[in-house]
Amino acid sequence: MSKRKIICICLFFFILASLHSQEALKSIEEDYFNFLSIQGKTERPTLNYRTLSDSDWKITQQNHIWENNNLGSKKNLSNNIKYKIFGPEWKNSFNTASPYGQNDGGQWQGKGYNTSLSAGARIESNGFEITIKPQLSFSQNLNFDYITPAYNAYNYDQNGNIIGDSTYKDKASEYGYYGLTCIDAPQRFGDKSFWMFDWGDTEIRYTYKTFTLGVGTQIPWLGPVQINPILHSNNAPTYPKFDIGFRKTKIHMPYFGWNLGELENRNFWGILTESEYFDKNKDNNHNLIAGLSLSWSLPWIFEGFTLGLNRTLTCTWDDISPYSAFRIFVPKMHGGEDNCDQRVSFTFDYVMPNSNFELYLEWARNDFSPNMDFIIRYPFHTQGWTFGAQKIFTISENYKLQILLELTHLECSADYDRLINWTSTFYAHHEVTQGYTNKGQWLGAGIGTGGNSQYLGVKVYHKKGSIEFFINRNNPDLDYTMYIDSKKYEQEWKEGKWIAESNIRCFLHFGLSSQYFFNKNFSFQSKYVFTDERNPLNKSKENSRKSERRFNNHIELGIKYNF
Repeated sequence: MSKRKIICICLFFFILASLHSQEALKSIEEDYFNFLSIQGKTERPTLNYRTLSDSDWKITQQNHIWENNNLGSKKNLSNNIKYKIFGPEWKNSFNTASPYGQNDGGQWQGKGYNTSLSAGARIESNGFEITIKPQLSFSQNLNFDYITPAYNAYNYDQNGNIIGDSTYKDKASEYGYYGLTCIDAPQRFGDKSFWMFDWGDTEIRYTYKTFTLGVGTQIPWLGPVQINPILHSNNAPTYPKFDIGFRKTKIHMPYFGWNLGELENRNFWGILTESEYFDKNKDNNHNLIAGLSLSWSLPWIFEGFTLGLNRTLTCTWDDISPYSAFRIFVPKMHGGEDNCDQRVSFTFDYVMPNSNFELYLEWARNDFSPNMDFIIRYPFHTQGWTFGAQKIFTISENYKLQILLELTHLECSADYDRLINWTSTFYAHHEVTQGYTNKGQWLGAGIGTGGNSQYLGVKVYHKKGSIEFFINRNNPDLDYTMYIDSKKYEQEWKEGKWIAESNIRCFLHFGLSSQYFFNKNFSFQSKYVFTDERNPLNKSKENSRKSERRFNNHIELGIKYNF
């Protein structure tokens, strides 16, 4: 073999070994690596639990669409020290009529101009890792019409007389949520523009083989869902947390050598914080969140098939005890015994690289049945689910087509309306007055509680980037319409006026987005979304069954440089 060939082969393997890329959740790069994994061109680094540090991708094949673009990779500072630069990335958006945006971390994309800047660096050596990647954002937060909040500004006696200000005055009574009074989800974050600093994907971590533990603010994404995961996403600002467990680990039967697949387990504890627009009580500003994620790939059933279990528990800071902190490990799931709020989800993910196809599901509950008999008789109590599928088509050597379909259903189960006669919704519980939120934004699905969503996206990848068109229809919080708003018109319903039914809200989103690499390091992103909001205030036209309508234009521009 000639010296030139030997040098080329060594250089090839050196480059291949250095192509490790740790990517932020739902970044352009992570979405692209996920696109490659469906084709079998790379292996997913996680089964069910993802953060930036866990999303460590390795490109195993060089013949891919974006092979000439810099997707970011670790570099050697010395023999045992590696580093990576993240960004910088600058995003800008403008909403003409109302807020729009989700899965954007600490940013709040209100009406008017919004911007965010993120950048950072990571260094690792001998199992230790330090990542610093904060996010600075701004929201013009212009005024817009929204539904009257459910919170009162004053306290009343039995005769309806005012006896003093409530703790919600000038807070949730002015900007708060319109549904149950146990959700900290402001419709508007005050009446002024504001800046927000978020630590983002910042943490200190130690890893030995697959065992890992870390302290920081890296947000976890639980399960295979792409847009609206039910138990946890990066939709809300980050929070301080500690996690421990083991990453994806291959297991074999001793002595027999049987391949038993791969296991992954992570457990985490964090501190949630209420928003500045909930109440004046400084003693209830923080809650505990405890989480568990366990998954198992099952190659002897189907290659690429994974089952997962996720469980979270929240409780007020005053109720923290060894019992509440570690109850996530207790298999018994019987509610009503404590002051905690629990949720559980089961997932399956089936990736078929030979068919360039993926199928996934997350099925969840936010309340638990007293015994197995209850579960058998009605297993759908408090259920929510997200179902999705992705398919890749090859158009030519330089063009590939990706189709994503995702359906989400978070409406209250039928037994609430017809049997229990109890008002509830998926992301709320009376024991934890802030609901399933952090700093006023949803921890799980970005569409929020009690509604549904149908998403269809068609994306074309080409050598210099991608372009995507999508349609998304969703009903925001139908639980409010069904269980609260409808009670106002109970008599009218009997008379056949069907007012509450006419008040149902529906948002139709039509979007076009693109990514373009000016050169291998520098990229430009753009996005336009037109939204047709039908009954945006949960109220139809008077004396009519036709919708009131509001139209929003969301314009987004961004630039990113990968070192």
